[in-house]
Amino acid sequence: MVRHPAPSRSAGRYAAPGPGAAKPAAALSRATKAEASGTASAAASGAPPGIGEQDIFYFREGTHAGLYRILGCRFTQRGARFTVWAPDATAVSVIGDFNGWDAARHPAAARADGCGLWEIEIAGVQHGQRYKYAIRTRGGALLEKADPFARYAEQPPATASIAWQDDDFAWQDAAWMRLRAGRDALASPMSIYEVHLGSWRRHADGSLLGYREAAVQLAAYVTGLGFTHVELMPITEHPFYGSWGYQTTGYFAPTSRYGTPEDFKFLVDLLHQVGVGVILDWVPSHFPADAHGLARFDGTALYEHADPRQGFHPEWNSSIFNYGRNEVRAFLLSSAMFWLDAFHIDALRVDAVASMLYLDYARQDGEWIPNRNGGRENLEAIEFLRILNVAAYRDHPGVQVIAEESTAWPMVSRPTNVGGLGFGLKWNMGWMHDTLAYLREDPVHRRWHHGKLTFSMIYAFDENFVLPLSHDEVVYGKGSLIGKMPGDEWQQFANLRLLFGHMWAHPGKKLLFMGGEFGQRREWTHEGALDWQSLDGDRHRGLQRWIEDLNRLYRTRPALHEIDFEPAGFEWIEADDAEHSVLAYLRRARDGSWLLVVANFTPLPRANYLVGVPVAGRWRELLNSDATLYGGSGVGNLSACETVPVASQGRFQSLNLTLPPLGVVMFEPEGPA
Repeated sequence: MVRHPAPSRSAGRYAAPGPGAAKPAAALSRATKAEASGTASAAASGAPPGIGEQDIFYFREGTHAGLYRILGCRFTQRGARFTVWAPDATAVSVIGDFNGWDAARHPAAARADGCGLWEIEIAGVQHGQRYKYAIRTRGGALLEKADPFARYAEQPPATASIAWQDDDFAWQDAAWMRLRAGRDALASPMSIYEVHLGSWRRHADGSLLGYREAAVQLAAYVTGLGFTHVELMPITEHPFYGSWGYQTTGYFAPTSRYGTPEDFKFLVDLLHQVGVGVILDWVPSHFPADAHGLARFDGTALYEHADPRQGFHPEWNSSIFNYGRNEVRAFLLSSAMFWLDAFHIDALRVDAVASMLYLDYARQDGEWIPNRNGGRENLEAIEFLRILNVAAYRDHPGVQVIAEESTAWPMVSRPTNVGGLGFGLKWNMGWMHDTLAYLREDPVHRRWHHGKLTFSMIYAFDENFVLPLSHDEVVYGKGSLIGKMPGDEWQQFANLRLLFGHMWAHPGKKLLFMGGEFGQRREWTHEGALDWQSLDGDRHRGLQRWIEDLNRLYRTRPALHEIDFEPAGFEWIEADDAEHSVLAYLRRARDGSWLLVVANFTPLPRANYLVGVPVAGRWRELLNSDATLYGGSGVGNLSACETVPVASQGRFQSLNLTLPPLGVVMFEPEGPA
């Protein structure tokens, strides 16, 4: 059942439903009551949930969040019931292994209420049999379409849906789910390891790992390095492996490339058991034009806009969902709720939100249609995103919905009742671009680009930000992270350790794409595994150890994560020393405890560098990226430093520090002298 507890604390003040969302929230509650009634009746008879008048009402209204329970292929005592939306079809039948793929054998009947749904119950359908819908268009063409609500599909390049009866998976993550529901996620550490499952690791012969094999290895690896979450690039079913999952055809099916739906549940469950959350990339912005998919599903532009100025995405050569069509909104809303409900997913990272918000995205003048007010905002997409976010936070305690939004659209992660989109978090693309641009500069020139380091703090608290170093930064000729760093090999690794240290200390949650944690030199490709043999090198192992220690400190020091989204959690000590390319700042926890961060972005060690601090006494050096343990030169402060009564940066006590070359050091006070 779709649950309706009070809004969870993890939504914070940024996702609680407000007056602006009251109508869709109420409608969703009513839709769920209708679904609950149908489910109860069905349970008593041993049949799957029936489709009642209220279901149809909320389907047409665009607020039904549980369509996956009543549409598609659902097993009955006699066989299976098939229900598909094809309002413009003249005839629909089900073809499959159970009838020799004969379109004449099992014609469906259109519902008399005119909702566009076609239904049929077929005796003898068995779990694991293949099927499609044969749809006759008004023009006389016969289309063979996969089920939009299929739970499982053939391995590509085959395209049939598979009749799949969910088993009673024995979830073992009850403790995790209770903890998640009570956690304030915005005040908790979130260190995300982004993974493309097919190219993280492979068998020795190059074949793909299955969900269960990957689960065991991934759980051990991410817990060893201290990450709090794994983000999976889309595992929703997709025909073209090279799309990395971003061209989705199966919005309710984990890809069969790696195993069954139960195998995927095993992966999520195991990660939860070891204390790691699971984030799923979800793509409601566009879909591919493959003949078996959603495109022109009943011979008309059903899921997409008919006008290519609204329904075709020129950048990705794909179709754009028609968010103004209520049934399409209900389809997407049900998909999002399905992954949160059926698979215990902890967060959805919504892909390409900017392309949804702007009607002129990737278009020239004359290639787009203004909204009813004459503007370029996609008003229907905005409404959909708000409905989605209200529903997700209300019905699934502790989840997050994260926007990959690359523009300056205001209040992406602010509540709907004050005009926001209602997301919990937003990727900080500006920080990523500025920081990488700065690090690419030869250190001798960095003094002229100092503002790229400090600019992010001007807007750091405008949104709830995730700092992303994602797959997008290591593909299409951009090279690897280590390859972006200037200098010889030693300097490249020092620069990368410096980047990670500054990133982990900067306000905002963290995301790092696989391979970056050990400095893979080769640009990422989906064909083949990461270059794990790199870990035979000392510098690669040192970098990996640095990530492990950063994560450990990040998780154990509230100053680094507790007040990520308020100015009270950050204070500049030295922001303007462009001449020496040095930054110094404090992070603070709610209990008033401090953590000092000082970063030297040049390869010159700096002795006797005064840094004013708020607390007198002994300050312990917690981490030093230049330690020999990480492959550095060993320049540092002998593990601690005492304050001196010398004024600096407006403070009466200072630390006289030695700053390592291309290094970052972190300190905390041990108490008064």
